[in-house]
Amino acid sequence: MDNRINEIRRVIRALRVSMKEAEAIMHAQINRDEECTFVAQEILKMRTVMSGLVQERSMLGDNEPILVHHLFIPRRPPTPSRAPVAKRRLVPPAEAALA
Repeated sequence: MDNRINEIRRVIRALRVSMKEAEAIMHAQINRDEECTFVAQEILKMRTVMSGLVQERSMLGDNEPILVHHLFIPRRPPTPSRAPVAKRRLVPPAEAALA
């Protein structure tokens, strides 16, 4: 049973990566105002397969999350705060003020 769970987890991981790539292709096609129904249908098929695999996995008793590390964008460390900049006032030249 462990082999089947590992196999399901491996397929789910691969499907997630494929779905992410297909979504990127679909968004690029949308941005170029191109037809994207084929890619959208493929994504829906992948989701159907994924749903069946998730159900089978939960029936086998595996409830741990499946992480795909390269899908996560690492957070940037916080930038150090800058010293406050003193506001400068614009003063008209002395000659213009007298006229």
